[in-house]
Amino acid sequence: MSSREFTVGMLFLSQTTVGILGNFSLLHHYVFLHFTGGRLRSTDLIVSHLTVANSLVILSKGIPQTLTAFGWKDFLSDFGCEFLFFVHRVSRGVSMGSTCLLSMFQAITISPSNSRWAELKRKAPKYIGPSTVLCWVLHILVNIVVPVYMIGNWGNKTLTKKKDLGYCSSAVQDITTRLLYVVLFSFPDVVCLGLMTWASGCTVFILYRHKQRVQHIHRNNISARSSPESRATQSILILVSTFVGFYTLSCILTLCVTLLHSATWWLVNIAALSAASFPTVSPFALLSHDSRVSRLCRVGAGDNTQFSHLIKKI
Repeated sequence: MSSREFTVGMLFLSQTTVGILGNFSLLHHYVFLHFTGGRLRSTDLIVSHLTVANSLVILSKGIPQTLTAFGWKDFLSDFGCEFLFFVHRVSRGVSMGSTCLLSMFQAITISPSNSRWAELKRKAPKYIGPSTVLCWVLHILVNIVVPVYMIGNWGNKTLTKKKDLGYCSSAVQDITTRLLYVVLFSFPDVVCLGLMTWASGCTVFILYRHKQRVQHIHRNNISARSSPESRATQSILILVSTFVGFYTLSCILTLCVTLLHSATWWLVNIAALSAASFPTVSPFALLSHDSRVSRLCRVGAGDNTQFSHLIKKI
């Protein structure tokens, strides 16, 4: 094993470990709130689906990439490759779709009661469940063709027209087929990124207008920098910029791997690392900006009576 393979293997192992711990911590947070009667928000269901999708992205990409980097390459059959890539594509799409839904529902929820979204704001909570299920169904249907192009490394030593992806290979198609493939799989990503950016921009605008209305109240009490509106705006900007940054990089690298006839070893591994970057970082961003987490920490640290009461309710 070369030093570069060992280094990349440790990067994949670290990313996978941190990402799984973060997503399981976030999922545990919502399970704990559910069983202890904690206050659940209407968007918590979307975040739960996002957490499951992020975990599948990390597992389906991180574990096989780690094993490959450490020298174990020929461990998957054709079916194994097809299944792993299908799970990865579906979960990646659901992760993006869930984040888009989260941004849109957030914008609708904080909109003023007299806005044009007033009627939708009242009905939005009951659409959350069907929307998350539809997100899974749509990405399963869109990615149903993924297994057709994937090839395992068992018994395919003589196949010449294939692109090495590490632990699996893909059949090399003509340029027209590859372009159609790129358009098909890029379209949902572009739509989700556009909708999410628009919804997040609306959220920031709504918060800014609200801040302007109540600025005279904050002027004598706290600074505008530390106001709740400012903190909320900063949180949204951080989450949106993180998502857009990581997924834009991932999409560009994935397109390069798809379009190039023979992708380099470095390009394949960097694309795999970028694909799992947002699923690894997002649970920590969500936990750090959830006020219920800090309240639970205070309960565990100092208020033993309240903590005992919560435990009895489980």
